Amino acid sequence: MILQCFAALQCSIVPHHPTVRLVHPKIISPTPSSSTITRRGALSAALTSTTFTLILTLTPPSKSAIAEFSELPRSGGVKALELRLGDGEVPADGDQVAVHYYGRLAAKQGWRFDSTYDHKDENGEPIPFVFVIGSGKVISGIETAVKSMKVGGVRRVVIPPSQGYQNTSQEPLPPNAETVYNHFQSNSSC
Repeated sequence: MILQCFAALQCSIVPHHPTVRLVHPKIISPTPSSSTITRRGALSAALTSTTFTLILTLTPPSKSAIAEFSELPRSGGVKALELRLGDGEVPADGDQVAVHYYGRLAAKQGWRFDSTYDHKDENGEPIPFVFVIGSGKVISGIETAVKSMKVGGVRRVVIPPSQGYQNTSQEPLPPNAETVYNHFQSNSSC
């Protein structure tokens, strides 16, 4: 019996899953010599050891170890992945908040369309995006995401078109674009 390892690469979103297949070879010589048995034994032991090492190192992490996006309550489909929980207050309507973000399109290989880190003050520090919760000055997906964050929190947010830029062409974004905000951070709440 020979063990053969095969690893199949799947979609880039799906983790790498190794598979092991057992293959029964045809026996060619009916009486092996003593040196052939020794080589077979050594080869079999090495192959078995390598196979088990591959299985142990390539086994995907348990489901509990993989962070998942969750839909925010009453958000219209906005999903968030918590990267770091904040330790401050949660903002309320009328509070002024400052956030840093990288805005990307979910399509077009994650094309970045905006980032607060691209806008610097006279000291070279990134300028946060400041707005008042409930003012209607930002797309509803951003407001929904920030309203449920504590100050100092970092999350990745996926905003569907219905809560984002919808079917209007707001350059540089195409109509009905699903957007992803990476490292969406709530810095302060006043």
